[in-house]
Amino acid sequence: MTSNNDTLFARAQLTTPGGVNSPVRAFRSVGGTPRFITRAEGPYFWDADDRRYIDYIGSWGPAIVGHAHPTVIKAVQDAAARGLSFGAPTQGEIEIAEEICKLVPSIEQVRLVSSGTEATMSALRLARGATGRDKIVKFEGCYHGHADSLLVKAGSGLLTFGNPTSAGVPEDFVKHTLVLDYNNAQQLEDAFKDMGDQIACVIVEPVAGNMNLVRATPEFLQTMRRLCTQYGTVLIFDEVMCGFRVALGGAQALYDIKPDITALGKVIGGGLPVAAFGGRADLMSHMAPLGSVYQAGTLSGNPVAVAAGMSTLKLIQEPGFYTRLGTQTGKLVNGLSAAAKEAGVTFSGDAIGGMFGLYFAAAVPDSYATVMASNKELFNKFFHGMLDAGVYLAPSAFEAGFVSAQHDDAVIEATIAAARGAFAQLV
Repeated sequence: MTSNNDTLFARAQLTTPGGVNSPVRAFRSVGGTPRFITRAEGPYFWDADDRRYIDYIGSWGPAIVGHAHPTVIKAVQDAAARGLSFGAPTQGEIEIAEEICKLVPSIEQVRLVSSGTEATMSALRLARGATGRDKIVKFEGCYHGHADSLLVKAGSGLLTFGNPTSAGVPEDFVKHTLVLDYNNAQQLEDAFKDMGDQIACVIVEPVAGNMNLVRATPEFLQTMRRLCTQYGTVLIFDEVMCGFRVALGGAQALYDIKPDITALGKVIGGGLPVAAFGGRADLMSHMAPLGSVYQAGTLSGNPVAVAAGMSTLKLIQEPGFYTRLGTQTGKLVNGLSAAAKEAGVTFSGDAIGGMFGLYFAAAVPDSYATVMASNKELFNKFFHGMLDAGVYLAPSAFEAGFVSAQHDDAVIEATIAAARGAFAQLV
C-alpha cells in the first residue's frame, strides 16, 4: 500500500526544490520519506496517513505550551476576525514589546520582525552601524540564520577569516567574518588582542541548538562580555532558539550575563512568524526612523502573529511553569540514557529547560568538533526505530530537541519504552 506521505513527497518535488521549504525537513540526513503533517494537538501530531507521533521538535521550538493550545488558538481567532494585516501600528505591537522588555532586562527597546534570520541580520547591521566597524566574530557550529555574512565556516587556521558555506555567497561578503571555536576562551582573547578595535560585534548562541544542544561554559561567556566591554564591541546573544526555552529570561538569565543586543524568535510567536531584536536604548536609537541604520518589513508586528506570541508569553509566566518543564525534560533524557545503558549502547544526553540533546558519544559534547565525532550512523538507525514506534525526533544528529508543557509522565514513559526497542536494534 502506497503511503500518502510518499505520494505527497513525489508531488511536492515537482514544484518545490527538494520537495520541502526548509532543508532539514527533507530527511536527507537520515534517509527516508518526510512525514507530511495534517494536524497537531498537545504533545502529538498526525501525518498524512493519520499516524500519530509524539512530537519532540515542537515546530523547532515555538510550541512550548503544546500544539493548538486553546488559549493561543482563541487569541489567533479573535485577532484574525479583526483583520489579518494593516501595514500600520497596532496596540498589540506595543504590548508584546513591553512584555519582552519586562521579561528580558537587557532589552530596553525592541524592534519586531518576522523571522530569526531577519533578527540576527538586522542586529549585525545595527552593531556595524553603531560602531562604524566591519568585522564580526561568530563561532563554529552556531547557526544564526541564512544571511550572507553568517553562512560561514571556519578558515584554514587560527585567526583566519571564514569561507562561504553556501553557493551564491561571494567571498567578499564573508571576508570580515572571523569564525572561532565555541567554548574556546583563549582563542577569543587572542582574536581581540590581534584586532579588537576592528570588531563590531561578537554573535553567539549562549545555548547552541543547531549543532545539537551544546552549552556555553560560564568562563567562555564571561570572557566574551569582558572583552566586548573593554574594546567597545557589541555583544549579541542569539536567543532565537533558547530564548524563553531554557528559562523565562532566556539563557542570559541563567548565566547572569547582560548582552548589548538580543535576537529572539520562535517562542515569542507561539507558532506564528514573529521574531525580534532589541537591546540598550542608545544602540536601538541608531535604527531608522531615528537613526541611519535601515530595516523594514511589511508584515513586522503582524497582528495575528503578535496575538499568538503574546498569549504564549502569558502562559509561560504561570507559577511553576519552568520547574515542571525542566523536570519533564530531565525525566526524558535520564530515561533515554538508562535505556541506552541497559542495551549497551554508547550514548549521552543533556537537558536545559525545555531543550535537550541526544548524542551517540560517551560524553556530552562542548564544541562543534566533539559533536561531529559522535556516531551519526547509529543516530540515523535510532531515529528510524523511534519513528517506526511513533516518536518523532529531529531528523538530524545535529539538532536539539524540544519538550512542551503537554509532555506529561505518560508521554515520557511511552517515549522511553519506544527507545528500549530502538536501542535494542542497534546492538
